[in-house]
Amino acid sequence: MIGSEPNDENDSCDGGSISRRAMLAAAGTGAAVSTSGCIRRVRSVVNRDDVEPLSLTITTLPADGDRESIQLAREIAAALETVGIDASIEMRSNEEFLRAILINQDFDVYVGRHPGGTDPSYLYEALHSRYADERGWQNPFGYANLAFDEFLEAQRAADGGDRQAAVQETLEALAVEQPFVPLCVPDEYRLVRTDRFAGWGDGHPASRLGYLGLERGPALESGDGSGGDDADGDEPAVLRTAHVDARPSQNLNPLSAEYRNRGTIIELLYDSLAVVPLSSTDFDGADLEEDDTDAETEDDGGESTTGTTDDESGGNGSDSAPSDAGTAPTSDLQPWLAADWEWDDAGETMTVELRENCRFHDDEPLTAEDVRFTYRFLADTGLGDLEVDAPAPLYRGRVDAVESVDRLDDHRLEITVDASRAVGERALTVPILPKHIWEPRAAAADVPGYRVALGTSEALVTNNVPPVGSGPYQFATRSEREHVTLERFDDHFTAREGVTLPGVTPDRLRFLIDPRSASAIERVETNEADITSTALESYVVDDLLGDAEAGELPEDVEVLESESWLFYHLGFNARKAPFSNPRFRRCVAQVLDKQWFVEAVFDGHARPIAAPVTEEWTPDSLRWDGEDPETPFLGTDGEIDVAAARNAFESAGFSYDGEGRLRVRR
Repeated sequence: MIGSEPNDENDSCDGGSISRRAMLAAAGTGAAVSTSGCIRRVRSVVNRDDVEPLSLTITTLPADGDRESIQLAREIAAALETVGIDASIEMRSNEEFLRAILINQDFDVYVGRHPGGTDPSYLYEALHSRYADERGWQNPFGYANLAFDEFLEAQRAADGGDRQAAVQETLEALAVEQPFVPLCVPDEYRLVRTDRFAGWGDGHPASRLGYLGLERGPALESGDGSGGDDADGDEPAVLRTAHVDARPSQNLNPLSAEYRNRGTIIELLYDSLAVVPLSSTDFDGADLEEDDTDAETEDDGGESTTGTTDDESGGNGSDSAPSDAGTAPTSDLQPWLAADWEWDDAGETMTVELRENCRFHDDEPLTAEDVRFTYRFLADTGLGDLEVDAPAPLYRGRVDAVESVDRLDDHRLEITVDASRAVGERALTVPILPKHIWEPRAAAADVPGYRVALGTSEALVTNNVPPVGSGPYQFATRSEREHVTLERFDDHFTAREGVTLPGVTPDRLRFLIDPRSASAIERVETNEADITSTALESYVVDDLLGDAEAGELPEDVEVLESESWLFYHLGFNARKAPFSNPRFRRCVAQVLDKQWFVEAVFDGHARPIAAPVTEEWTPDSLRWDGEDPETPFLGTDGEIDVAAARNAFESAGFSYDGEGRLRVRR
């Protein structure tokens, strides 16, 4: 027997007995065994993987990085322990966490925020198997399912009502597969001052539009308040934000996934061809007016539509009526760096017209060649010169819809896509990079004394300080972990006469780095900051709302509530067993009480979800109605029904040992 004591006289396979010495000799030293039959038997025994108790590590952020993530991780670890899974927690800093998950893919499971998207098109890059080995938010889970790929491809190709149905089918399949477990969408609250600047909430404060189109408040006009204003209000005005994230003070590379969160500062530094015009209160889009050169027309209600001079294209996503040319509006996007775009009859190619005489912050002209270069560069930051392709870890999914970009002249180009118009137009929202700055960064990264992974271009690792874009703000100064200061770019097209797009009001915009929400609130209340630019952590919200309701906030200080499209989730590394097994993932999802998490971790300031999309895209079949409609919690009020949970795992093909530990084959 395998467990018998060594016996020098019993080294054969006869009689069904194999000594340890024979096994060790065959497996460890390769010594000769008397018969080939015995060798086969030894190999059959020693080459079998054991079924062993499952032990996993939950990677997440510490409390000073994301208080809610570590609390969720602890709740999830406790739930897993309850059902016989040994779970430990590994905390990493913001950049180390994202590097482990998005770049090195070094994790079992993780808990954190997903950037999500206002449009479900992001699911293609998030889950398609073609991205399973790429870096960034392109399928960090390593999830691969050919049948699910077909759902993703269908919703990417469909338009109109067909797309709505295709998205529903995709979301319902996702709920079955659970490649990650969507937990909840946090409520977003910020604190703002209204005495120095007004108009907060007209644009979403997580986007560039939240900091454009503001009005000077009475304190600035009278010379009161900080920011270097004199009594006439003629001196430079500084918009001050309390920003609870030090990473922008260290790195301003728009392609560095481990240093980016919502990308607000990047959007202010870099223009895109189009913008998603979100307000603070909804996802329907705010009305952005166009300039006179784009044939603006106004109805009696003062709302504007944009198009070509004959006002028939409608191809820019405005609310104008469809034309016979087949250029009906297909999205909520609004022109930005692009003056307009128009689809061909086949709905495959956009002709994009750039605003003329735009320049980068270093005074170099911005032309159609920079746009063409950007799409090629984001698809492969090595430009084909490295041993393997080096796609950008951000924006990859949007750019992947682009088949070709052809420059017609300095201000016109044709963009051909292999997706629906709605998805294709999302490619217009990537930052436009100056070719003369980024082309030299296509070379392979080189760090003396260190091995650099294949497919790592200099563009992916540079800190990009100072950044050179074409956005409404340009870089001024920074001090690591203290501040990032931007200044108004006077040559930006929003400053031109006749252009009524929201522009820059203050002379400078300073992001003051703050460690926590409580101290950020104090900055606003004491007139050291005008807004908490990052959403406040949930632990401060009850007191803040209580003060607001009781009228106890300082004068000219208000709470700003905004819709959110990011969500908290539990991510599985599907490259490893048992996380590659959808039955296992579903069982895990059913021992997580999302409603309890919302109350215990977020103090009620979040909403549990079953589908990782905005409410307008959530099908009725997946709407939250007291429980998850696909993977309902096996228990009540946070207490797991252990017998039901064990039965679920056993029904899924797993087993328990005598000590109640879940056993899996790794």
